Amino acid sequence: MSEAKQDGRLSGRIALVTGASRGIGAAIARRFAAEGAHVILVARTVGALEEVDDQIQSKGGSATLVPLDLLEFDKIDQMGAALYERFGRLDILVGNAGHLGSLGPLSHQDPKVFQRVIDTNLTANWRLIRSLEPLLKLAPAGRAIFTTCAAGHDAIAYWSAYAVSKAGLDLMARTWAAELTKTNVKVSLVDPGPVATQLRRTAFPGEDQAVMAQPDDVAGLFLDRVLV
Repeated sequence: MSEAKQDGRLSGRIALVTGASRGIGAAIARRFAAEGAHVILVARTVGALEEVDDQIQSKGGSATLVPLDLLEFDKIDQMGAALYERFGRLDILVGNAGHLGSLGPLSHQDPKVFQRVIDTNLTANWRLIRSLEPLLKLAPAGRAIFTTCAAGHDAIAYWSAYAVSKAGLDLMARTWAAELTKTNVKVSLVDPGPVATQLRRTAFPGEDQAVMAQPDDVAGLFLDRVLV
């Protein structure tokens, strides 16, 4: 990863990334910071966030750590208010955090597991929209990006709550985009394809992740959507 650029393509922008402690989220955060953005790292695990922060700072970038469980919805509202007080706007939102849950027949799912997947992958992103839309509108060119996958638009047996949540996320993002057509905010979805992440390893334990795309390989897809 290159040194953070003072005159980078994201210089001066404020970017919030959920699921930023590992995998694709961490890669996006590093890439955005390398392009000059100040990155707000959101995830549950403090130690892992600190590791990503160290990586960013070692390359001359800057970040703010926000240890947060996205299922604590009221705290998402509080985060929006805190960001307004500190930064006055938000240029970029990346809704990347996701939970796989349990794969298997829909009729066999544990209700608590099913609900957690829906709450993490769909409801939490709606709460982010609700909390952060005003801040994105205060930016010169607000951008919101959500991580999606094939399970959200293809009916794949046994993907259960994960597929349902991603389908809901896709339609929610498109609906929000339609509502914002006359504003300075653009909304997009990114499907990075198969990537060597912990979630992918849980779903496909037999895959050789060494030959797959790595998180840093796909971070540019998200950067491209910001620059549109």
